[in-house]
Amino acid sequence: MADKASQTSDAPHVPVLLRPLLAGVSPVQGRWLDGTFGAGGYTRGLLEAGASKVYGVDRDPLAFTMAADWVGQYDDRIELVAGVFSKMDEYASGLDGVVLDLGVSSMQLDLAERGFSFMRDGPLDMRMSQDGPSAADLVNSASEEEIADILYHYGEERMSRRIARAIVRERAIEPFKTTLQLAGLIEKTLPRTKPNQSHAATRSFQALRIAVNDEYGELFRGLMAAERALRPGGLLAVVTFHSIEDRMVKKFLQARAGRTGGGSRYAPEVEKEVPAFELLTRKAVGPDDQELEENPRSRSAKLRIARRTDAPAGDVDGKNIGMPMLTAQKSGGRR
Repeated sequence: MADKASQTSDAPHVPVLLRPLLAGVSPVQGRWLDGTFGAGGYTRGLLEAGASKVYGVDRDPLAFTMAADWVGQYDDRIELVAGVFSKMDEYASGLDGVVLDLGVSSMQLDLAERGFSFMRDGPLDMRMSQDGPSAADLVNSASEEEIADILYHYGEERMSRRIARAIVRERAIEPFKTTLQLAGLIEKTLPRTKPNQSHAATRSFQALRIAVNDEYGELFRGLMAAERALRPGGLLAVVTFHSIEDRMVKKFLQARAGRTGGGSRYAPEVEKEVPAFELLTRKAVGPDDQELEENPRSRSAKLRIARRTDAPAGDVDGKNIGMPMLTAQKSGGRR
């Protein structure tokens, strides 16, 4: 499982899968919403390809600070919105397109003071919005079972219980304050990694970041918001960077496109909803050799595109699209 950016690279931000995305939604026209504005790469790409206007949404104030020196070049064709993409239908409606580039951005990961990286020492923060409880608050206050649950379900960390036990033991001596303090403990707790393996803290840091920012909940709500915000014929393009995100997007689009498969021949026939999306990518699109050479950070990226139909917007159940559920979120039973 890989994140949006390698935690060892200092390469400048490059929009991942921008070329296949623009090709897949061509001709680009009308009003678009970039739900993960970040460094503005997708927004600029859409505008230069023909979009008349792009709403740039981001919960990180830094994104808009960094855009201040160039956003004026596009006159009134960019409207910046401080917020979360799960509320995009409150910001705009009747959209011609929505693009989502999930995960942590390069600019967040490369700044030690933001606390996302286990390769750079900084405060154990990880908050995209720079507001609310931080990763330090989580690891210093959550129970051992809660921490293990997060690491297992959000990071697919098989040694979650061992790491959680070590965290609770260590914080009783000294609370966690920095990224390297936590990364060092995890590294000592797990078996030594082999050459070419990911850092021992990779999965744990991913899981904590996802929990701090409610990324899976945001994605689940955001996909339904996109369905409400798009006009008939509007396009939804989503770029994911690890298997759980891609599974959620894939299953959501399949469900809303009416491609969940038929029921048992012994079961009563269930009336199907009119599909709300038409799949334009049957399989996820990954980076080609040129992009991998230009931008190694794209190696785990996957793109899926769908077109909105004129069917009414509906709802889905998070469990049905593979959204990870913590023990506290489940109706019953423990893993």
